[in-house]
Amino acid sequence: MNRWADAADYGFHPEATGIENAKALQRALDRGGTVTVSRPGLYKLAQTVYIGSNTSLIFGYGTTVQKVNEAVAFSHVLLNKGALTRSWDEHISIENLHIQVNGMDIRTFRDVFGLHGQLAFFYARDVRITGFRCLDLGSAQYGIHVCTFEDLLIQDTVIKGMKDGIHLGRGKRFRITDGRFDTYDDAVALNGHDYDVGNPELGWIEEGVIEHCYDLSGGEENQPCVGYFCRILAGAWTDWRESMEVQKSDTVVSGGRLYRVKAEPDGQRYISRTRPTHEQGTAVLDGISWTMVQRDPVYTAGVRNVSFRHIYLHKARPAFSIHFDNDRFSRSYYPAAPVPRQEHLVFEQVRVLHSHPTPFLLINTPVDMVSILHSVLRDNVIRFTGNQAMEQYPPTTVQLTGCVFQKKGQMLLVENEVDGKEIRLLTSGSVEMEENFSAVINQGTGAIRVHSDMRGLH
Repeated sequence: MNRWADAADYGFHPEATGIENAKALQRALDRGGTVTVSRPGLYKLAQTVYIGSNTSLIFGYGTTVQKVNEAVAFSHVLLNKGALTRSWDEHISIENLHIQVNGMDIRTFRDVFGLHGQLAFFYARDVRITGFRCLDLGSAQYGIHVCTFEDLLIQDTVIKGMKDGIHLGRGKRFRITDGRFDTYDDAVALNGHDYDVGNPELGWIEEGVIEHCYDLSGGEENQPCVGYFCRILAGAWTDWRESMEVQKSDTVVSGGRLYRVKAEPDGQRYISRTRPTHEQGTAVLDGISWTMVQRDPVYTAGVRNVSFRHIYLHKARPAFSIHFDNDRFSRSYYPAAPVPRQEHLVFEQVRVLHSHPTPFLLINTPVDMVSILHSVLRDNVIRFTGNQAMEQYPPTTVQLTGCVFQKKGQMLLVENEVDGKEIRLLTSGSVEMEENFSAVINQGTGAIRVHSDMRGLH
């Protein structure tokens, strides 16, 4: 059987309507194998197309897929078939997909609640995305959204616009490489926890590398951003109990399943007196909309064993946030939940290329240690802040090895704003580029124990 076909043979043409093209590309992908789009042109697409296991979709030079509204607004350009039933797809490759959003920036959640990438995968193994381009992201949808995955490669991406470039939910073994981002929100989001609408499932993101990536300013350095180069988001929750107080996005475990509160971000708190037990969808109990989100009873989520290397930071914003949410949209940590300690995060050969005083690291979750290796810092503090839901944070070790400091005068290196927080600061092989440079720390009401070779710290 021939497992190689050109989508044009199924009616996928630049001259066709968006509905005709969606049906044609679907017919081509349903056969599996390798499907190519070889003729240059702008291809209209009017509905989501679904891809299954053991399938490669290859776009040739000069091809672009343009979202159009010929029947009804839709979210995903491409989604794996197994996402609809939470069954695993595997061995999928997408090459050189260029998407023009064309104003079709909408979260419909018709396929999967919480999933809203232009290119999206949910329950997928061995996925390879190369040559992806999207230069007009709106404020609702991510560029690439992948959740519940194993063995993911995203290579050679260019993503610009308002929302997250690459947004990951739980999964393991991944590499994001050769990415160029100019986004108002996060360039990359590693969201083990998330808003109720931000990811379809919760858990740990682990064993990954993000490398050779650029956070570009787009010539608008003074435009404020809501995001970071990378958000590293943790969370934790408890078993359901009668009369517990909940708000939007809160999570509970009940009967071996996870349920989340679906509500408006109005700050309202609810008292839950009826246990959620439904096996799928949403049920309203005591005026609370509970959505069943997954069937494995995990209690913590976050990021561990992930390395960042060769990162170039042009955009004047905080670079990395090791993050809890605690607002009307979401509180990542439910009171008295297990401690979600993020682990073994490494930042190697990261270069700050702008001159604005912005944090290099914002840390407001438990984390065992962070290692910053052979990186270039300017006026970029490492700042620990608290989260009002947690009473106590465990100690954290911060290691800086072989880093270059390009700051004139005094630099605040580590600042602690967490009551009782203990930080161990270790520096070695430091290079101070200015003769009058010195580093200082602010331990606040905690303790910073220093072993350092830097002026001002030894």
